[in-house]
Amino acid sequence: MTKIYLVIVGLTLIASSALADSMTFKFNNPSFSGQGYSNHVLAIEQLQANRKKELKEKAEADARTAEREAANTTLAKFLNNVESRIYANISKNLVDGMFEENGALNGTANIEGATIYWVKDTTAGTITVQITEADGTFTELIVPLTGFGF
Repeated sequence: MTKIYLVIVGLTLIASSALADSMTFKFNNPSFSGQGYSNHVLAIEQLQANRKKELKEKAEADARTAEREAANTTLAKFLNNVESRIYANISKNLVDGMFEENGALNGTANIEGATIYWVKDTTAGTITVQITEADGTFTELIVPLTGFGF
């Protein structure tokens, strides 16, 4: 029985060696094997570009958030309110001077680099207001002296 057993084991070893393939080592990483390397590099570049874009967008969003928070402080709100009231008072004085019965026929004001010039034409019954900005562009308004109905 041992002979039969040895013959069976021997035949099994001979048969398995006939079916065996030679072992070869291959790198799976395209950086080492070279197969699919261009796709591998493109994928890495895309990942790096996406990460840079995400970081840039996050930094911009953080900057906008910081600006909103800075503008939303009590002091910032107070300063905006004071500035608004000062400009409202300046514009009220300017308009009062324009429409005054026996007041000046013209006037000029400079605000933050812009020049506001007005001329009252009592014959035509109009006031012409010209606002010239620092870059030279201007806006002209022609306002009637009467006919508002208030």
